[in-house]
Amino acid sequence: MADLWIRREDYEGQPLAADEIGKDPVAAIGAWVQNAWDQGEPQANAMCIATVSATGVPSLRTVLLKGLDHGLLFFTNYTSTKATDLAATGVAAVNFTWLNIHRQVRASGSVAKLTPQQSDDYFATRPRGSQIAAAASPQSSPLSDRAELEDAFAAVAEANDGAIPRPDHWGGYRLVPDRVEFWQGRPNRMHDRIEFSRVGDGWKVQRLAP
Repeated sequence: MADLWIRREDYEGQPLAADEIGKDPVAAIGAWVQNAWDQGEPQANAMCIATVSATGVPSLRTVLLKGLDHGLLFFTNYTSTKATDLAATGVAAVNFTWLNIHRQVRASGSVAKLTPQQSDDYFATRPRGSQIAAAASPQSSPLSDRAELEDAFAAVAEANDGAIPRPDHWGGYRLVPDRVEFWQGRPNRMHDRIEFSRVGDGWKVQRLAP
């Protein structure tokens, strides 16, 4: 890996202008996710989400975007590290990276739990195996070994013949962004960056240097 400093990837993206994105950056995120999927990006709704603890320690992991309204919806275990961070600070940042088409989107803002009904509605759509795993896994907690987790999975499966009810420790969040940046890779590292910053009920739009 000693040659990493000389490895190069050429970016050949088309010019990006603010009017191409539109006036609603949250809706534009959905359009960019769909475009990435249409162009063959695997798991185009995967986003890295960064949180910070009450003591200022950052943490980063990947989750899946599962819906869009006036914010970005995702689901997780309410006892996980990310959930503990969100309970302490109420803010997060996400990043979508689509390497094949040389595009990124960044968004940051406040995060709050979805209603129990919204979480129930989504949980009901999950495959049975995923429902069992959500109920069985003490996410982010230490395990003695793999068998402990598999035993918990088997116990939940045995106790429930049909669909698994959503456990109280699992549900959804909505990130309502106050800043969104759309990034398009361009030749010679002269990338296009368009930033939306929330101002009252609207958005300030500006171009940033690469």
